[in-house]
Amino acid sequence: MRPSSPSCADGDGSTSAGRWWTAGRSARCAGEKTGPNPTARRKAGSKHHIVTDARGVPLVAHVTAANVNDITHLDALVADLPAVRGRRGRPRRRPDVLQGDRGYDSQPHRDRLAARGIVAIFGRRRTSHGSGLGVFRWVVERTLAWLHRFRRLAVRYERHDRVHHAFLTLGCALICWNYLKSTGRVF
Repeated sequence: MRPSSPSCADGDGSTSAGRWWTAGRSARCAGEKTGPNPTARRKAGSKHHIVTDARGVPLVAHVTAANVNDITHLDALVADLPAVRGRRGRPRRRPDVLQGDRGYDSQPHRDRLAARGIVAIFGRRRTSHGSGLGVFRWVVERTLAWLHRFRRLAVRYERHDRVHHAFLTLGCALICWNYLKSTGRVF
């Protein structure tokens, strides 16, 4: 069960974290944010980490090497969460709930999130599938699928990390724009 917060812009105060791997097209795709991809025969690739609100609007997106563990990047994602404008009053500085898959499961990280006032709902490692978390995580998976409709994000062509991150940021901006257009909130 997810606690609700009437003062949050997304309606329920929850965010979700997810990640996605991209394969480099050739050996030219090098940099500190590329590494051997565990899912593509150890070819050089990158991983996209993303935090969305409950509707799938991206809030934070980072790029790391494909062989970096997800849990090592959780603190950086939470630290970069922007203030979310909601109803009148002071903007929210943190979500009420953070949901993630088994890659983010760690008791020290749960404790750090609890110290910040964030309830962590992560899939438990070494448990059978079907925990019910997928009922909420599909929002992040859908956002990642939207991002990877853009050719430059599905396959990494860039040598420089900052160029790939710029394309990731541009893709997130386009998703936000499409969301605003569909809700009629465009000024």
